[in-house]
Amino acid sequence: MPVNETLATYSDWTFNSAVGVYVLAMVLYLCEQAFSRAPKKEPVAAGGIPGLVEEPRRDLGRPERLGRMGAALTVLGAALQLVALVLRGLSTGRAPWGNMYEYVILLTLAAVVTWIVLMAKFPIRRLGGFVLLPIVILMFLGGTVLYAEAAPVMPALQSYWLAIHVSVISISSGILLVPGIASILFLIKDRKPEKFPKVPSTDVLDRIAYRSTVLAFPLFTAGIICGAIWAEAAWGRFWGWDPKETVAFVSWVVYAAYLHARATAGWRGRGAAWINVLGFAFTVFNLFFINLVTSGLHSYAGLN
Repeated sequence: MPVNETLATYSDWTFNSAVGVYVLAMVLYLCEQAFSRAPKKEPVAAGGIPGLVEEPRRDLGRPERLGRMGAALTVLGAALQLVALVLRGLSTGRAPWGNMYEYVILLTLAAVVTWIVLMAKFPIRRLGGFVLLPIVILMFLGGTVLYAEAAPVMPALQSYWLAIHVSVISISSGILLVPGIASILFLIKDRKPEKFPKVPSTDVLDRIAYRSTVLAFPLFTAGIICGAIWAEAAWGRFWGWDPKETVAFVSWVVYAAYLHARATAGWRGRGAAWINVLGFAFTVFNLFFINLVTSGLHSYAGLN
């Protein structure tokens, strides 16, 4: 199928617009974080869990308005990203995640949607700048270093498993970016809480990390299983300890250990957070180093 260059161009423009919107949203979040006052006390929800509800405000101050504008722009950026992904798929007539550039679009979109959902459930909007920073960096690298022209995928990827395996892995990896950042903030807040009064409580950060990981882990597991089935059909074996397969398996073990640690009383808190940060590091390592530096059966980043 020939590539529709017009739709591909519109996709690139929409993607670049999303990056710009996220940068502006990040600035607004950081302004809210910088100029808002630290809460005098942590309110307690009906279930007795501190920090899960915000103190009622009588009026909206400037920091509050900036934060709400940042949240609105985040939703707009996610919509633009979704449009960019759909246009990319329509322009090529295939699933729009056949190279690293498209993979980054889907991964970061999953991370942003996860953040939007969490903002609706927890008083964590002020942390939006810290969450959007790595997302913007990933998107900038995707649109420059990792960028690939719209084109049909290579024969090795011309399979219905592309739409299944790669989408599930990229979405789950995007979701796992959020608990990784939450765990890093947990360790910072837990070490010196008096120096970071505007950061939500460790209870809130712990629950964000745990619930996000609980959502992403089954998807990540399903993605690995689908990849093994695809490998057997394409290469005649389910598992071959290819570098990407190996790091993906190690990441899976780390996240399984985190969920086990989180459910074990003696390992809750800092111990579990460190394990989650390790899983986050493996996810980023697998995304960049394995795809771009090492050679293996998964070395088709679309950069050649």
